[in-house]
Amino acid sequence: MVAPAWCRRWGGRLLDAGGAELGRGGAALAAVASLDLAGLHPGLRETEVVVASDVDNPLLGPRGAAAVYGPQKGASPADVARLDAALARWAEVVHRATGVDAAGTPGAGAAGGVGFAALAVLGATLRPGIDLILDLVGFLAMLPGARLVITGEGSLDAQTLHGKAPAGVAGAARSAGIPAIAVAGRSLLSPGELEPAGILSAYALTDIEPDPGRCMTEAGPLLERLAAKVAADWVTGHHEEASSA
Repeated sequence: MVAPAWCRRWGGRLLDAGGAELGRGGAALAAVASLDLAGLHPGLRETEVVVASDVDNPLLGPRGAAAVYGPQKGASPADVARLDAALARWAEVVHRATGVDAAGTPGAGAAGGVGFAALAVLGATLRPGIDLILDLVGFLAMLPGARLVITGEGSLDAQTLHGKAPAGVAGAARSAGIPAIAVAGRSLLSPGELEPAGILSAYALTDIEPDPGRCMTEAGPLLERLAAKVAADWVTGHHEEASSA
């Protein structure tokens, strides 16, 4: 897990019951007994910390950091159970040290629990990453006069609906009354799942090339073909048919 390493870098000390510093790795948190924040960098007390996150996972449980992101890094089901239990102990220790119970806060599970540590130890404000980026680039100011917003990512899946960029872009477009579609390498979401996120239609490389290997090695030419389909469906005025597909 990333959060303990982050605490150490900023001057925190993770100690076991004997007062020795914990070893590295998420499983080591099973032995954490206290968190010493006396050496925390003094500049942090005067710093406003904003965490930009593209996920809304809590720290613990079936949607927590270990359960969702552990398998992506090679963790087995047994590893996930151990890591989740270790993170639960870590959350208890942080709660005792700071008085803040942030384990269930959406986004606390981001980046191996960095969101949780930032909230509980630094008093950080958590913002959806896409909202922050859209503000920084002035996205809303670009929408007037637009007929269509195109967003996308490699894989449209369940995680897309939990704060990732395509959902944020589509939501902003919908608030401005502009239709939004998504282009992706693949889409695992049905039209019924996409529509509440503001995505009227999804165009995937796998729709025109079922071989995932070719989708990756020939992404450029396939995207050109997909763009032609988007133009035919939307630019030429056939978007009603596309949105009902």
